[in-house]
Amino acid sequence: MKNRVTGIGGIFFKSEDPDAAKAWYKKHLALDTDNYGCTFWWKDKKGNDCSTQWSPMDKETSYFEPSKKQFMMNFRVENLDELLETLKAEGVTVVGEPESYDYGKFGWILDAEGNKIELWEPVDKVFLK
Repeated sequence: MKNRVTGIGGIFFKSEDPDAAKAWYKKHLALDTDNYGCTFWWKDKKGNDCSTQWSPMDKETSYFEPSKKQFMMNFRVENLDELLETLKAEGVTVVGEPESYDYGKFGWILDAEGNKIELWEPVDKVFLK
């Protein structure tokens, strides 16, 4: 398998007040925030449009489970299904079943310290409409 991770897909973290956090970052760091946080646009080596998402989430979210951490990283990947099979064969814990949406496929694993990692095979063009 040639490529596994191709970039950072997102940084998600628990927040006491996600709306206040988004407002603070908008005011002080000029992040262009929306309901989900802020999307950063960039181009990969081939010149394709790509995105990275920054999102404060409610402190009570269960989305990071089974990890007890305050954050979750999302990595952009190529061929999610093949990567998940490879990771399983390498003894990596896969969490749940992959999910597909119009903006990409998602899968989850746990790293060596129990951090939940989200793997995303993106369809960036959905966001460019």
